[in-house]
Amino acid sequence: MTVQRPDSWKDQRGPFDIIGDVHGCARELEKLLEKLGYTLKSRGPRGTRTTRIAHPNGRKVIFVGDLVDRGPASMDVLRLAMQGEADDTSRCVIGNHDDKFLRWLMGRDVQVSSSLKTTIKETKQEKRKFLNQARAYLESLPGHLILDDGRLIVAHAGLPEKFHGIESRQSRAFAMYGETTGQTDDLGFPIRRDWARNYTGTPTVVHGHVAEKKVRHKNNVWCLDTGVVYGGKLTALRWPEEEIVQVKAKRDWFPNPRWN
Repeated sequence: MTVQRPDSWKDQRGPFDIIGDVHGCARELEKLLEKLGYTLKSRGPRGTRTTRIAHPNGRKVIFVGDLVDRGPASMDVLRLAMQGEADDTSRCVIGNHDDKFLRWLMGRDVQVSSSLKTTIKETKQEKRKFLNQARAYLESLPGHLILDDGRLIVAHAGLPEKFHGIESRQSRAFAMYGETTGQTDDLGFPIRRDWARNYTGTPTVVHGHVAEKKVRHKNNVWCLDTGVVYGGKLTALRWPEEEIVQVKAKRDWFPNPRWN
């Protein structure tokens, strides 16, 4: 399966529901989709369930990436996203956690962090056929998507205008990780530059990646990662309405010293 072109959905005008970092929080995702008006049809027990989604008004879901890691049900989230891709009811861009899990599935030498361990643990209950399908799906995900005739850009960590429509190694790295200084803070987290501070592009850019307790919106850039896996909220941005819809986390699933 080849990587999707960033403009593969350029002529899709929505309406869309853009959902922030899910990180394996499948129950919260289902609850948010229901709140957004989607019907969910699930088959199989939790942990191996397949869920199909549909909206009576034809709305479609766009995931900002980081489907996996840290939460309790990464495989259920993957299955829902993969089924949505097959049914043409959702699209997703690659997140840095999705990419690292993909590299692990490919047998690459990756550092198995505490975040990745939660996903690897789930794979032990899976059949090889599903893991091969998951690998093919993750390999196909683009670094960013161009939607609504170019009025909307979705990338996991955001994307400055100079990279819009370009699927290169440099643009893909920025889309997954943002712009870092190469230094870390006193908690060991990478120090990132605020690229959105200087954004003057016409397209609206929607991303996740940096968990904050409130939705951040400035210079036509939205950040939707509101830390559901840390006990925060799972957030969706309705497009073109620019309306925020949220559900609270069932619990704190993974420790984060910044959220104490």
